[in-house]
Amino acid sequence: MARSWFRFSSQDDEMPQNGLSRNGSPDHAAVATLDGSGDERRTTSPRAGPNPAERGIYLSFDQVYLNSAVKPPKIAYGILKVAQMVNSSHLAGMSQDAKRNSLLMAFEAAGVEVEDLLQDAVVRQKALNDYEDAQQQKLKDLETANLEENHRIQLELDRITGQYMSRIQANLDQIAHEQDQFRAWQRAKQQEAQRITEAAAFCVPQASSGSGLTEVLERATLARR
Repeated sequence: MARSWFRFSSQDDEMPQNGLSRNGSPDHAAVATLDGSGDERRTTSPRAGPNPAERGIYLSFDQVYLNSAVKPPKIAYGILKVAQMVNSSHLAGMSQDAKRNSLLMAFEAAGVEVEDLLQDAVVRQKALNDYEDAQQQKLKDLETANLEENHRIQLELDRITGQYMSRIQANLDQIAHEQDQFRAWQRAKQQEAQRITEAAAFCVPQASSGSGLTEVLERATLARR
């Protein structure tokens, strides 16, 4: 009976088949164990460090599968079980063809259809891709919103900075203006002091040479003795 398959982009080329990737390496997605009662319990393969799902940032793979629009088929042997079987110590050291034949024999003995396994793989792959696309869109939306907010903050910062720079410049201009005014007053004061000294000199005996007001006062004191 013909089956309806989901279509993917270039990511389809890496879709696991019978628990193996195209290059024959084990699928490092979440794998499942099967206890004696036939209940499926999913575990994860060892990783170099905690992934985002393990840190609680994103959904775990099991949650992604459960929340997907199309749920994986309920079969005793799912594609994750196949992934676990491929990495079993019982098949260690066997060639790829030997492993494949052993798995096919196990499927046949258990009454498992290969089409069901591949359908399970397609559904799970689609669920992962859809979740990835959704999270990537959220990330883009966050980036756009934050960049727009940063632009508004920068405009406000530039406006406020301009205002404060104007105030700073105004303060500097006021200092310079007051300094100029004070220097002008000092020059006028020197002229006024000179005029007073010259006038005072006419009130005492003539000195041999020009002198300041202090010397004029001294001469006035000597003249009174």
